[in-house]
Amino acid sequence: MQLFVTGHHVEVTAALRAYIEKRFERIVRHYDHVIDVHCTLKVEKLQHRAEAILRVPGNDIHADARDGDMYAAIDMLTDKLDRLVVKRKEKAADHRAAEGRAARH
Repeated sequence: MQLFVTGHHVEVTAALRAYIEKRFERIVRHYDHVIDVHCTLKVEKLQHRAEAILRVPGNDIHADARDGDMYAAIDMLTDKLDRLVVKRKEKAADHRAAEGRAARH
């Protein structure tokens, strides 16, 4: 998995990049078909915003989160992405199981 991190009105420090990499490892543990991740960190007035697009086979998964603290926004973002990835994985498994049942009848 390739991770691209950019910042708008915020400097992406080595500590921030390491934190993002650590948080995205959890997503890869649940779904190992992630091609790459584009993560954008923004500061808008007093709100810190983290956005990410996960490229997976078939389509892209997008999520964003806002909070007063950048680390909290990253945590919320990875939690959302984790739920979306697990949902996609379960949906694909259910779809394949349904195809198997239909072929037997």
